[in-house]
Amino acid sequence: MKFFLLVAAASGFLSVALGAFGAHALKDKLDAYHLGVFQTGVQYQFLHAIALLAISLWGLRGAPDGLRGVCIAFTAGTLIFSGSLYLLAFTGVKMWGAVTPLGGLSFLVGWALLFWTAWKINP
Repeated sequence: MKFFLLVAAASGFLSVALGAFGAHALKDKLDAYHLGVFQTGVQYQFLHAIALLAISLWGLRGAPDGLRGVCIAFTAGTLIFSGSLYLLAFTGVKMWGAVTPLGGLSFLVGWALLFWTAWKINP
């Protein structure tokens, strides 16, 4: 779980840095649509960095099996979802928009795995 704690920290750092970059350096370089695409990527990356942080910390405390799968799904989701949106925003190549739902699916798998893992916990 330490690996995913490091991923969460790096992803959180990058989301803040990219958010600031977008707000200051890109506002005059991208049109409103592409800036919105970029900001959506930052938002989802940051939200899942926080979730990954919480789950990693839970995992370090000896939480139930299944959390590694959640972490993998959230990491993959961030790379695919946010990464494809960043590429779309910078390149304008619409094909990247077709990749984005795969990252969204990975996020959904992660949340479903988290639900299932929590459901299996004996009170």
